[in-house]
Amino acid sequence: MSGLTYPEVGATRGDGPLPANYRHLQRRMCVGTGEAAFHAASQAVLEWRMHEGLHVHPQSDHQRAEPGAPVWLHLGTKRFTVVRAACQVVWVVDEPRRKGFGYGTLPQHPERGEEAFVVDWDEEGAVWLTVRAFSTAARWYTKLAGPFVPLFQHVYALRCGAVVRRLIR
Repeated sequence: MSGLTYPEVGATRGDGPLPANYRHLQRRMCVGTGEAAFHAASQAVLEWRMHEGLHVHPQSDHQRAEPGAPVWLHLGTKRFTVVRAACQVVWVVDEPRRKGFGYGTLPQHPERGEEAFVVDWDEEGAVWLTVRAFSTAARWYTKLAGPFVPLFQHVYALRCGAVVRRLIR
């Protein structure tokens, strides 16, 4: 797999504005408190366990997110995939109080854009998960789904927070 499908590679990494001409998503959720929660949440995100808990069944040759790592996401059950989406990790952050990654879409993805999952541990002790993305339809069926895609993405982001909370307990 190669060939990201959008030019704004890495735009989800910082706090700056997301690229124009895409749908934007940014959701920040408190998932716990303290150092143990931070490390558990970071591992859940970086080691694909959050994705597995969301039933998107990630498939990668890499045990954890690392730059350049391709990953297939299979939405559905393990026996019946509704949507297959190909991504590639484009950046990873591994700082003492901030860990996560962003991946971008490859030609085999129904959308075009980038999504990031970052866990940070603030000075007050709260642990936060931020899901940040920009995307646009890349297939006829995602174009046809129109206004339902942003709704799905919003619910997906909320579920990310719920899954991470559950995994760190």
